Amino acid sequence: MEKRGECNDNRRRWYVSVLATLLSLSGFQTTAQQTDKFLDELLKKNPELFGRVLANPAKYDVQIIYTQINRDEKNRPLFKSYRYRLDKDRYFYPASTVKLPAVLLALEKINQLSKKQPGLSIYTPLLTDSLAGIQSAVSTDTTAENGLPSVAHYARKILMVSDNDAFNRLYEFVGPCEMNERLRDKGYRDLRIVHRLSIPLTPEQNRQTNAIRLVKSDTVLYQQPVQVCDKIFRPEKAIRRGVGYLKGGTLVKEPFDFTEKNYFSLEDQQEMLKAVLFPDDVPVRKRFDLTSNDYRFLYRYLSQLPRESKFPTYDSTYYDSYCKFLVFGDAKSQLPPSVRIFNKVGDAYGYMIDNAYIVDFDRGVEFLLSAVIYCNEDGIFNDDAYDYQTVGYPFMANLGRIIFDYEVKRKRVNPPDLSRFRVSYKP
Repeated sequence: MEKRGECNDNRRRWYVSVLATLLSLSGFQTTAQQTDKFLDELLKKNPELFGRVLANPAKYDVQIIYTQINRDEKNRPLFKSYRYRLDKDRYFYPASTVKLPAVLLALEKINQLSKKQPGLSIYTPLLTDSLAGIQSAVSTDTTAENGLPSVAHYARKILMVSDNDAFNRLYEFVGPCEMNERLRDKGYRDLRIVHRLSIPLTPEQNRQTNAIRLVKSDTVLYQQPVQVCDKIFRPEKAIRRGVGYLKGGTLVKEPFDFTEKNYFSLEDQQEMLKAVLFPDDVPVRKRFDLTSNDYRFLYRYLSQLPRESKFPTYDSTYYDSYCKFLVFGDAKSQLPPSVRIFNKVGDAYGYMIDNAYIVDFDRGVEFLLSAVIYCNEDGIFNDDAYDYQTVGYPFMANLGRIIFDYEVKRKRVNPPDLSRFRVSYKP
């Protein structure tokens, strides 16, 4: 005979199950994951493009945010976002997308320093000392017009071709403590930037940053000593992914540990890009201390193509879509002249991400689109056998195209004035 306590437990479980079903049917989410019907149905209308991923979206760790932009009679933007499997608590490795906040904070730091030290600018030569056993010194940059490194030149290389060393130098200039605390103060709390890129260092080594000088001729305008971040930015729970990883050429048959790795949620990524593009239309707290010239600089290099750059100069291996995954990522042809993509991409450990504002000046199209997909069929990390070509690039390009095509057909009460985003790409 069933005991009364067991009967009550069974009844409670039944109520919970029924309630979850009803909430699901009503469009409510019973977990942190968010999916909007509109975007879900738009993807399902194209099974020839997304069937493989939609059949098992959890396997591919897909997350998408598509934001429509409508303008009022004064050209002020009104945002409406649609989500697909968005979950700020579901970890993905952000790769090079962490470079955008590094650029923004470096520009902001220069502005704040210049209030105390006139003559400082983002073009002031930035010299970096060596840090024993961790990082080398930098006193020249042959790719710069004047042969010298600077915040501006590092930012150019980051935004156009996602240069890793340039990011590391801005990471050292801002510092991990300052970087994480300032971003959290601004309301970007679903992120951690705790290590340099492409350099195998321990967490302790990454908390140390080089001494830095900003100079004008022989005059030191600002000097920053070696610093050690005394705070540890780490998730509450360990983060492990996959079934194995290569270490020294040997396969270790256990999940790879991402606990000490960077993180940057997709929602925070789009919010940050929005703060750069539409600073007057986001909460004051989320804005960066940037000048009008800074915004022009950012709009230029977020959208400039490598072939349009003279300093640095890039060869044909840096094709137009080299860092433009959405819409054009599966092709190496030139982008249409009327289309510009203001974005930051990332790809590493099988994760592919693009965070973009896409415009077509001729057709009056504008929208925000951010997406991540996991391209690692065998679940093994560090083997360089990721499925970017067969899964990642096609997914990103097709996703961008179906949204772009929808936007071309979408009726707008007020056509947007996009003149703010027209910039010169001449050297």
